[in-house]
Amino acid sequence: MARQTDVLSESRSNEFSLRALINKAGIGLALLALIIFFSVFTEHFLNANNITNILTQITINLILAVGMTFVILIGGIDLSVGSVMAFAAVVAGKAITLPGFGTTEIILLACLAAITAGFVCGLLNGVISSYWALPSFIITLGMLNIARGAALQVSEAQTIYSFPFAFEEFGSAMIYGIPVVFLVALVLVLLAWFILNRTVFGRLLYGIGNNEEAVRLAGHPVFWYKVAAFTICGLTAGIAAIVYMARLNISSPIAGIGFELNAIAAVIIGGTSLSGGRGSVIGTLIGAFIIGVLANGLILIGLSDFMRQMITGVVIIIAVVLDHYRAKFAAK
Repeated sequence: MARQTDVLSESRSNEFSLRALINKAGIGLALLALIIFFSVFTEHFLNANNITNILTQITINLILAVGMTFVILIGGIDLSVGSVMAFAAVVAGKAITLPGFGTTEIILLACLAAITAGFVCGLLNGVISSYWALPSFIITLGMLNIARGAALQVSEAQTIYSFPFAFEEFGSAMIYGIPVVFLVALVLVLLAWFILNRTVFGRLLYGIGNNEEAVRLAGHPVFWYKVAAFTICGLTAGIAAIVYMARLNISSPIAGIGFELNAIAAVIIGGTSLSGGRGSVIGTLIGAFIIGVLANGLILIGLSDFMRQMITGVVIIIAVVLDHYRAKFAAK
């Protein structure tokens, strides 16, 4: 009888180990499978230039997705990040073209302007949705329109260009073949990982996503933690605006359309639960890579834009279904 119990316990232990392996390594294995597939069926996928292109192309989405991870972990959503990025870029574009400043001063002023614009928009999203306990979906949908309209108003619906050459150089700079802008995104990922896993603030964000009322009854200021999560999301939109300007050397009021969907997709594909409380920023990093590798590989294969959108949509749906089953396994 004891032997039977030991065998049963071992079987259950192996089952949970397998589940844990799938939960932790599943998206990494999916990324590896995509890389192998496109390496076999396309000629130039693993070329150094193409790898650099992938890193450059995923940078903005990764930066936005890092901030989105904080919001989704508390059970929220932010549909405004694309428009906030455009607004921050336009504000920074106006600042960087001001006369009477040196190159260093004007670039620093532009960066400060972009980050401040993102900060204010994120703060408003957090305060309004948290104070009145309103669905963040609705509040950020409103901010999407406000920020887009503000971008068009401030820029008079015109693209801003002619930035300092040093700013453009930053956008195209490389270190050992790795784009500097991607390294900026990677630093943000590491910083977010530290905050979420090594600070009380980060652990409480997970707690709010799992059981907000329990965190409140424990005496923690849930309101300010939720506001902070949305503010961080706005800050990353401001940083994404700086990267966008440096890469393209323009500020356009129509930039960032649909970027919020890609950011949400990267977070969900990366294993963060839409209901909050589960996920990681490392998963978000892998999710952004999956979207970038998929888009790049499908282009190399020769598929049309319409087919790429359809396949990306299928991948997102599969990720949500897998999240459903992960939640069921976790509940057992």
